Amino acid sequence: MSEFNHLDDRGDVHMVDVGGKATTVRVAVAEAFVSMAPETSRRLFADELKKGDALATVRIAAIQATKRTPDLIPLCHPISIDRVTVGIEPAESGARIEVLVGVEARTGVEMEAMTGAAVGALALYDMIKGIDRSASVDTVRLLSKSGGKSGDWQRG
Repeated sequence: MSEFNHLDDRGDVHMVDVGGKATTVRVAVAEAFVSMAPETSRRLFADELKKGDALATVRIAAIQATKRTPDLIPLCHPISIDRVTVGIEPAESGARIEVLVGVEARTGVEMEAMTGAAVGALALYDMIKGIDRSASVDTVRLLSKSGGKSGDWQRG
């Protein structure tokens, strides 16, 4: 069971002790996709949605989600987020949301970046569902992480 750091020697779930780990600069980047009809995408990026500025709403939702990750994901450490950037761009199927989270901490921010991307995608869905019920939240995934004992990682 030792290969799973949230399990103790008996296999019981516990919060990982990060007290002895070095504080390092850590950055994680995640993305999420929202598929939608081409006309919905056009209206989204032309700021023509009746609900208001959807892109600003997505950014705020993603930022809030990164800060609330320990409230949503069991066993995540509450950490002070230093930086969050959220980008939203057109994608072949609709829209791509990218969230970058940076900290100087004893634990990584992969879950914060992925939570931000996921919640940003859900907020976008909420903004367009009235005009496009076929829209869907698709892939949510980690793109890269840096810092910490395990070092850097990037999706190939």
